[in-house]
Amino acid sequence: MTLALHDGRLADLSVLHTPPLARALALLNSEGEEARLVGGAVRDLLLGDKPGDFDLATTATPEIVMARAKAAGLAFAPTGVQHGTVTLILEGATIETTSLREDIETDGRRAKVRFGRDFVADAMRRDFTINALSLDAAGLVHDYVGGLADLADRRVRFIGDARQRIREDFLRILRFLRFSARFGEGGLDPAGLSAAIAERAGLATLSAERVRAELLKILVARRGPDVLGLAEIAGLVGPLFGGVAYPARLARLARIEPGGDAVLRLAALAVVVREDAQRLREKLRLSNTEGDRLDAAARALESLHGLTVPPSLGDLRIALFERGRTAARDALRLAHADSGLAEDAPRWQAAHRFLADTPEPRLPFTGAELVARGLPPGRQVGAALKALQAKWIRAGFPREPERLARLLAQALEEID
Repeated sequence: MTLALHDGRLADLSVLHTPPLARALALLNSEGEEARLVGGAVRDLLLGDKPGDFDLATTATPEIVMARAKAAGLAFAPTGVQHGTVTLILEGATIETTSLREDIETDGRRAKVRFGRDFVADAMRRDFTINALSLDAAGLVHDYVGGLADLADRRVRFIGDARQRIREDFLRILRFLRFSARFGEGGLDPAGLSAAIAERAGLATLSAERVRAELLKILVARRGPDVLGLAEIAGLVGPLFGGVAYPARLARLARIEPGGDAVLRLAALAVVVREDAQRLREKLRLSNTEGDRLDAAARALESLHGLTVPPSLGDLRIALFERGRTAARDALRLAHADSGLAEDAPRWQAAHRFLADTPEPRLPFTGAELVARGLPPGRQVGAALKALQAKWIRAGFPREPERLARLLAQALEEID
């Protein structure tokens, strides 16, 4: 792959002149100090992508950064001073600045650091070669670990000894999968995969919130289903949520629904029955919205297991009424993936369009109407509504006033 690079410099230097970044660089590139753009922003710029945010590495200590910001009238937040990080707030934008540092002690989750002035040492402590590039204020790209070649070849490699990098932070196993899914091609780097397998017990030390965040990002990455398939073979997926994973089902779902719906893809990877949804909710500390959606999809899927053809339009309309559009559509897409049929199978595609376009049926009767017709308030109203709903569904969800009136009269006669 060709990178946006010319004679060792970033081909398009305009990003360095955007007001917030230019001002931050000017603030920290004076009086013997140097600051560079580092990490993901450099990688993305070289790929021709727009960076999500800007991070700076600087020879200045946090105290110097804060003093200069204060003197310049800039707002700042000491977001991680113990690790050298100060967040500058400029023109509504935030730019994280971190003092150059070396890890002197780690336990797989946290590190004690020592501040320094060596950009090479700072690069060597990072996780992957493609994340260790730095860009100075003149546009020169600095590469101390072979990151440019790896980025051009779409290769994700740990810096130095992969097992040591993972022991410094076991989340790097999931980051290895995520970056491979987003930037890599072909198989996983053998040394990285071998190290991840050897250190996989460390995944148990990670918080559910960190695992959830990384897993959802992997699921929607460009090659997420492929990478998770490789990771499952290596025993790296099931332990994340204590259940069985279905990467082949996920891959089929991704072809049926190519959009980046992380929760639906999580359902394809790990939800067959409601117990699966409950386990994911607890193990990954899902939000209520995420957990409820998985549970609703599992409920709606119960009647669809084993199908090779989609339900009839009548049954789909009932699913819309009883389950709601989101759960009905989620369950149908999971059932399609389970069927093993092609993503463009005509009958399944027609069913998907029906659920997407058909208005959700709404029961055209209320308890107040029954009371107005002489039914005494109380439990009898609820029972009557339930019976009336069943009649309405069997009649095919009619909307015509005459048919509705007949259904209502029949229900009241039966109650009498």
